[in-house]
Amino acid sequence: MKTILVNSIESMLEIRQQLNGKIGFVPTMGFLHEGHLSLISEANKVSDITIVSIYVNPTQFGINEDLSEYPRDIKHDIELLSKLKVDYVFFPNDKQMYPADYKTWVNVEKITQILCGKSRPTHFRGVTTIVTKLINILDPEFMFMGEKDFQQLTILKQMLQDLNFHTKIVGCPIIRENDGLALSSRNKYISSVGRGKALCLHNSLLLAQKLFDDGIYSTNKIIAQMTDLIDSNGGIIDYIEVFDPDTLEHIPKVASGCRIAIAVVIENTRLIDNIQIK
Repeated sequence: MKTILVNSIESMLEIRQQLNGKIGFVPTMGFLHEGHLSLISEANKVSDITIVSIYVNPTQFGINEDLSEYPRDIKHDIELLSKLKVDYVFFPNDKQMYPADYKTWVNVEKITQILCGKSRPTHFRGVTTIVTKLINILDPEFMFMGEKDFQQLTILKQMLQDLNFHTKIVGCPIIRENDGLALSSRNKYISSVGRGKALCLHNSLLLAQKLFDDGIYSTNKIIAQMTDLIDSNGGIIDYIEVFDPDTLEHIPKVASGCRIAIAVVIENTRLIDNIQIK
């Protein structure tokens, strides 16, 4: 089947009414990379129909964040998706998603106010609102999202449960460059020198795993050594946190199965990464 492009909510709703079978949905903000393609691959394994959305959601960007600079290349994205098993590409515009009289927001309490939510206080309200709107339009059985944005994944699982959506979120592994840097559209902002420095994110997480393997379980001690490594590479730390993967609650001793997440600014670009301790 040829990939069908849909740029209006009305048309997408009409199409959705005619579709039969399990729908797998991959929400994106475009400027697609191998991480996005891995989500599409997973969607194709369990879905009869795969839908990808491309929409740079303005409400998840805060004041003085990079909304206007966020990388976009819709032509390239569509060319790429047309070569894959993607049945529909949905790319609405701001006027459709947030008309002039828009007044409704979806907010998840508590777990949106920690980690990334501390420095980006309105970010997750924008994420939960746009995902609610997209799920209402597309009504998918499955939604595929990467574990790089682990807090986002946890928040959206909570939201879907609380609001009784039948859509199931499927978390997919982080896709990395050969040197370990987690793929991100924002990597484009970083110079070649900065890219080398950005490896400190993944390397600090690997250090945490090594310290755990060596019998060091104190969260404070592990974070201190991670901090030294990041500082030595010129990174500006937003947070380093060790937490329970289900509740996002801080834990004082690192244990197998817990998650360690970091947010670090490299050359004015905020990058995130995380690992599960094994």
